[in-house]
Amino acid sequence: MDQPAPAGILIIDKPLGKTSMDVCANIRWRMRNGGSPKRIKVGHGGTLDPLASGVLVVLVGRATKLQDRVMVGQKVYEAGVNLAHISRTDDREGPIEAVQCDPVTVGRVREVLPRFVGDVMQRPPAYSAMKVGGRRAYALARKAENEADMPKLDPRPVRIDNIEITKFDWPVLELTITCGKGTYIRSLARDIGESLGTGGMLDSLRRTRVGAFDIGSSVTLDDLHEAMTPADLLPIPENLLDQSSSD
Repeated sequence: MDQPAPAGILIIDKPLGKTSMDVCANIRWRMRNGGSPKRIKVGHGGTLDPLASGVLVVLVGRATKLQDRVMVGQKVYEAGVNLAHISRTDDREGPIEAVQCDPVTVGRVREVLPRFVGDVMQRPPAYSAMKVGGRRAYALARKAENEADMPKLDPRPVRIDNIEITKFDWPVLELTITCGKGTYIRSLARDIGESLGTGGMLDSLRRTRVGAFDIGSSVTLDDLHEAMTPADLLPIPENLLDQSSSD
């Protein structure tokens, strides 16, 4: 008996080291094992870098049409910023360089953080999927032999609603960040360091919320059946359906 056409979502706690598309491919494989069509659509509601963990909203079947609705949801991140080092990728993935600088106080950090809250202009990382002259910035950055050859990206508007210091033990600054679509936490780490006159690179990142989807309702890939059916998916939330029908 044919399975009903699958449509639904999964709230996955993405592990470190996997890309967002790795997770989608894993879900597609499990759905096929459970009888879904080979060409079943699986997407996600906002990329997480391989070095980040946490909430990844996976969309299956016709739920993929709601991708934009999920992506505009407010996001919450827990970030660790290393103020004694810089990196060409603005995180631990690229070549890392120590910066000679004096330690700063938590009071000094509190002074500079407000300038990054609100509607702000942010320069994306050179190693990003943004396009420069029709080519991905990361492809150009990988070919760059020196800093002068790195792609130059223009600042763009983003929304950061709140930045809270959760812990500070020099040189690691731990923050909880609430922000909107398109915000690069790597860029924020870099820019905070530049404002302090220190290094600044993202040392760790975990996303704990996307819109109404919270880490507390997530599952890991290990929690899932190897053969998944539509019954294993969460229903598409009514609020997303309502927004879609109002367009």
